Amino acid sequence: MDPNRGAAGQARHLIPADVDTSPRTSRGRLLADRLPEAKELVGIDAAAGMIAVAQSTANDPRLSFSHGVAENLPHPDASFDLVVSTTSFDHWEDQGAGLSECARVLAPNGHFVLTDLFSGLLVPTMLFSHRGRTRTKHRAEALLRAAGFRTTEWHSPYSLIIGTVVASK
Repeated sequence: MDPNRGAAGQARHLIPADVDTSPRTSRGRLLADRLPEAKELVGIDAAAGMIAVAQSTANDPRLSFSHGVAENLPHPDASFDLVVSTTSFDHWEDQGAGLSECARVLAPNGHFVLTDLFSGLLVPTMLFSHRGRTRTKHRAEALLRAAGFRTTEWHSPYSLIIGTVVASK
């Protein structure tokens, strides 16, 4: 199944779990271009300043932004066909709770796409500066299963330390 499509073959909603406001790489704008059939694209970020910048540069009526954190998403259960988080997972206060929230807002047969730091090369950082962080595929798989995701597929799109997992409910 295409990770950009929901159970009905149409992305009803999309929620980037972080907001990128770079003029060249704004995830909201890039996803809006790639998902013309999406009815709504929602971005959240913990930083109010990032929300303000994103709102000021949004040029698609389907895009909206709100303040929030992954551990407490301000949306009803099963309200999104696709949930995307890019390079914010390592900063979540409680990664397990954030994944559980992503699963909660994801519709049945929806997809969760998570891109972040996942590599065995990062194990030394987990011992000292990033103690308790999930930085390996093995640890991420365990948290995803605990959050209620049933299938996962891994991709390595950028480098040796950046990985992407597509998980389904």
